[in-house]
Amino acid sequence: MVTTTNGRAAARIENGTKTYGQGDTQVTALRDVTESFESGVFTAIMGPSGSGKSTLLHCIAGLDTLTSGSVYIGDVELGSLSDKQLTTLRREKVGFIFQAYNLVPTLTASENIALPLSIAGKAPDGEWFDTVVTTVGIGDRLTHRPAELSGGQQQRVAAARALVTRPAIVFADEPSGNLDSTSGAELLEFMRSAVRDHGQTIVMVTHDPNAASYADRIVFLDDGRVIDEMRQPTADLVLERMKGMGA
Repeated sequence: MVTTTNGRAAARIENGTKTYGQGDTQVTALRDVTESFESGVFTAIMGPSGSGKSTLLHCIAGLDTLTSGSVYIGDVELGSLSDKQLTTLRREKVGFIFQAYNLVPTLTASENIALPLSIAGKAPDGEWFDTVVTTVGIGDRLTHRPAELSGGQQQRVAAARALVTRPAIVFADEPSGNLDSTSGAELLEFMRSAVRDHGQTIVMVTHDPNAASYADRIVFLDDGRVIDEMRQPTADLVLERMKGMGA
């Protein structure tokens, strides 16, 4: 079991500020944020609505750009990359799990899982593919298309797709938000297993204290700033902290 980290940052943001609009309509979503996300750690990002948590996730993942400051994935500064280089880095180093499953309806579950590798012209590592499929618990549904799968099964396919490339880091935005409590717990347990048993790095945005309790560490945002963190969280501790933020 992988339970220790090397302290190395899988991703980090330095003096990150993000504004939208101009003049009277300008909104500052992030305010001079500096934060690191350790390799081999499951980190949750929490905060009240409008606190900037999804903006932070999207900027770190290279899906949005900062107004000022720097973002690194590993040792690569994203602002120095061309659009093509950034696309390649996201494909090769990053996995994504979102509320919307974004599965291709004409492909089977197996084909959807392998899609990032197919796009890159690579064959799946059979042993790792089987490990991911087994961990996700979708092995008996691999020949089914998305319309033949439940919401929970579709989300597990999406999670397997995010991990099959062995990315340096996985970003998850409210991954259990559209799932019932049982399916959500299964997905979060899988994500925790990917970190603890396989050394994966995951950064997840959530508003749910129970979901956050699966993480090793929580970073709290309010009004675009990092205001606190918590290690080894429990749902009760998270709920108390969020109440103190007026969430």
